[in-house]
Amino acid sequence: MSKLIKGQNPSLKMDFPDPDVIFVDGFYYMISTTMHFLPGGQILRSCDLIHWEHAAYVFDHLDSTDAQRLQGDQHIYGKGMWAASLRYHKGTFYVVFVCNDTWKTYLYRSEKIEGPWRKSEIEGFYHDCSLLFDDDDRIYIVYGNRQIYLTELDADLKGPKEGGLHRLILSDSEETPLGYEGSHFYKINGRYYLFFIHSLKERWRRVEACFSSDSPEGEFTGGDIFNDDMGFRDSGVAQGGIVCGVDGKWNAILFQDSGAVGRIPVIVPVTWENDRPVFGADGKAPLELTLPVSDQADDPEAEAGYTYAPLIDSDDFRYGFAWGENAVTGAGAGGTRSGSDGNSDPDRSAIEFKRKYGTFGLRSIWQFNHEPDTDLIFRDETEGKLWITTDKLSPDLNHARNTLTQRMIYPSCQAEVAVDGSFLKEGDRAGLCVLQGDHCFVGLERKDGKLLACMYSQKEERGVWDLSKKPADLLEEREISPEGNGGESTFRFRIEVNFEDEKDEAVCFIGEDGKWEKIGGTHKLRFRLDHFTGARFGLFVYSTEQPGGKAGFSDFRIGGNS
Repeated sequence: MSKLIKGQNPSLKMDFPDPDVIFVDGFYYMISTTMHFLPGGQILRSCDLIHWEHAAYVFDHLDSTDAQRLQGDQHIYGKGMWAASLRYHKGTFYVVFVCNDTWKTYLYRSEKIEGPWRKSEIEGFYHDCSLLFDDDDRIYIVYGNRQIYLTELDADLKGPKEGGLHRLILSDSEETPLGYEGSHFYKINGRYYLFFIHSLKERWRRVEACFSSDSPEGEFTGGDIFNDDMGFRDSGVAQGGIVCGVDGKWNAILFQDSGAVGRIPVIVPVTWENDRPVFGADGKAPLELTLPVSDQADDPEAEAGYTYAPLIDSDDFRYGFAWGENAVTGAGAGGTRSGSDGNSDPDRSAIEFKRKYGTFGLRSIWQFNHEPDTDLIFRDETEGKLWITTDKLSPDLNHARNTLTQRMIYPSCQAEVAVDGSFLKEGDRAGLCVLQGDHCFVGLERKDGKLLACMYSQKEERGVWDLSKKPADLLEEREISPEGNGGESTFRFRIEVNFEDEKDEAVCFIGEDGKWEKIGGTHKLRFRLDHFTGARFGLFVYSTEQPGGKAGFSDFRIGGNS
């Protein structure tokens, strides 16, 4: 028996929706939906399902369309990469997902979880798909919404197999607000199992369903197997995969809608009775967890076992190498790093470098909002300052290119950063934001030749899918003087966010004379389907009158109470 570790549900108090988890060579690997954020297809790894760290990004970009690059007024909010299937078969990792703006199905494969990942496409569009490699070398993909289909793929995974199996497996009732989707397909002890999410008929609440059959051609029978909200907002826990891990223990990794912070993973123990999976204890997800730890966690250099790299972290933008130097090919800055970090294997060093600095040469804690233009980004290693330059006019924050983001954490968190406005042009805005459909930001604005501190709040009153087109409301602005700041045009800003007790509120501050002073009013956050993601902190700059201005960001600090 492996050693045990205790934890709490939810285990990851951050936005990682639509999880799919596998267990390979002593590590759990989890992928989740990353939508419009890039690099995309983030994979996490763990030794115990409770603690996680970044393992890899599957892709730096997809098709580099104008919308994916935030060119002009185009965007892919609420679209992008959805609900990937992660599989391991005969020494190769596979990731399959659809992109809801290109309407394509993408396949990535690699012999190592860290990559490099090779891209191809599967002919057709397979919503919320799940891949299964069968024992007889046949390959199936299950997919759909409300109507669930099973299609046999060819051996090269290029498309449907000619003459292969293609059938409608299940149809959910038209009375449910959400029909079966979020497919997860497995073969366990010779039997085929399908897991779905859908909603109760009488009201919106996510529940998990399972159907099984003795063959892909046979009848799939079953029904709802898990209906619990953990006492939180009547928000059901559902959609995700099951995994057999350390000591042969089975668990489901599902998610729960948790308000503005996003969709948070929940661990539900799974047992088996008469070849049927049983989720939880007495139908409930435990709040306290005790799970076995993989032997991979036995790190002799760590006093308390395996040391996990943080998923969110402060950053001084000083990495020990200059921007554009020693970055891994494909990460946006060229070149190859080798023989570093005490590792004499150039290939291994390059892989580790890409894992640590996989955001186009920035630390992998970051993701850009849409595909960035790295020609507009410069990290000054000496000053520890990240400069972002504008190249277009943007009507609002949603259209600001190169916004750099990190997830937030439940139940509360805060971030702060120093913003250098020396090179802002008339009409430019730059600072720290809470990025979501109903967003807010605090920072600097150049107006009438003056540098102002400002706080803006945006709230959309139309449908939850509608990206706002109305300007954000200016809640407060005040003139600030470099002369009163030691001659410097650098000012510090802070945002505090509280998700507890359904508050979902953000408050903004400016640092003056060593103290924090509130600026603007309290901003109400909402998880909306226009972005379809949890709220994030973001560093941004955009131009409203003339492009070419730039802002510098330094000494970013983030913290949370989990």
